[in-house]
Amino acid sequence: MIQLYDLAGARDDCRFSSNCWPVRMALLHKGLPFEAIPWRFTDKQTIAFSGQGLVPVLVDGDLTVFDKWKIAEYLEEAYPDRPSLFGGERGQALAHFVTNWTSSVIAGHAIRLILTDIFAVIHDKDKEYFRTSREQRFGMSLEAVVEDRDTGVGELRRSLQPLRMSLARTPYLSGDTPAWADYVAFGPFQWARSVSRFQLIKSDDPVFAWRSRMIDLFDQAANKVHILNT
Repeated sequence: MIQLYDLAGARDDCRFSSNCWPVRMALLHKGLPFEAIPWRFTDKQTIAFSGQGLVPVLVDGDLTVFDKWKIAEYLEEAYPDRPSLFGGERGQALAHFVTNWTSSVIAGHAIRLILTDIFAVIHDKDKEYFRTSREQRFGMSLEAVVEDRDTGVGELRRSLQPLRMSLARTPYLSGDTPAWADYVAFGPFQWARSVSRFQLIKSDDPVFAWRSRMIDLFDQAANKVHILNT
């Protein structure tokens, strides 16, 4: 069975990585059985065999792949008889753009809104590492990063306009049915609802309706973990 090393909080069922969730959804899309192994920030030695220290890490037989996009490419190539994640070469190129845009824009805004909430749910053994590494990254305390989040959430919501425009035409970013572009864009929203009660998007936003459709996929797989925000 495929193994997926998947970021976890203090609770094993708190699986909150915006990078791991697209891979989970891709495996479900392909109909591939897998075991999601809980991994914490300081468990670097556990995945040392991958040659680096970040998740997701996917192990399929003798093969190890890390990085969400590389994993998606691997699954598409290794399992061509299963439903496609990209719908062809051109679709793959566009999905790569959505992957990069999501990391830069959606996740880039969201982390400034939920950083202290992430800190609250992670394992005690990870707290010193998380605070030190993130405060070095942002050049300020975790608390200072989120201090103006009631204002900052407006920037996130404005940045989602490309999603709204696409969703005005089709129920999913990929068209009538979901695929990788949807899974990777969904990642930051699932990340937030797993760790925070702070509302990133309003209930009357078309993006909220799309997010609800994503939650319902695969027998509500996105609800079968610890969730703080429905």
